[in-house]
Amino acid sequence: MMENDFEEFIRYGEDVLYHPIFLTQKRYYHHTTTLYDHSILVAYYSFLLGKKLKLDTKSIVRGALLHDFFLYDWHKEGLKRHYKLFKKHGFTHAKRSLINADFYFLLNTIEKDIIKKHMFPLNIFIPTTAESWVVNIIDNYLTFNEYFNKNIVNHPLLKYIKNRRQSND
Repeated sequence: MMENDFEEFIRYGEDVLYHPIFLTQKRYYHHTTTLYDHSILVAYYSFLLGKKLKLDTKSIVRGALLHDFFLYDWHKEGLKRHYKLFKKHGFTHAKRSLINADFYFLLNTIEKDIIKKHMFPLNIFIPTTAESWVVNIIDNYLTFNEYFNKNIVNHPLLKYIKNRRQSND
């Protein structure tokens, strides 16, 4: 059952998961894990909840994978070169993520809403779709857990994706 969920999840997000620019997310940290791992886990748990709620799970996966696609290390680069950016990262990175995602990928309206509004209520944009609310809630929940419980990266999905990629190379 879990492997079928993994394959369905990967099928929906494959163009993002294996894109060279998305793979650079492995270099950047969210809090205690990489943006790559964080984004995959937010997307996967959002996908599972979206499935139960009979929502557009493909848009959930793609939007959630790209919700933190800001492409810089806000801990280091923001502090050194862009103090204002570092200071306002929580308020501005959703907009930057949408600009980047829209540049590299063809996005639908739901995916754009997910990316732009995932930081509500920290930013003023209120999610307008059920899919956006799902990602917002899951992102907040996982961020909280990641911040206080640093052992969330040993998820079987992360190993599955890595092994699947190696067997396809």
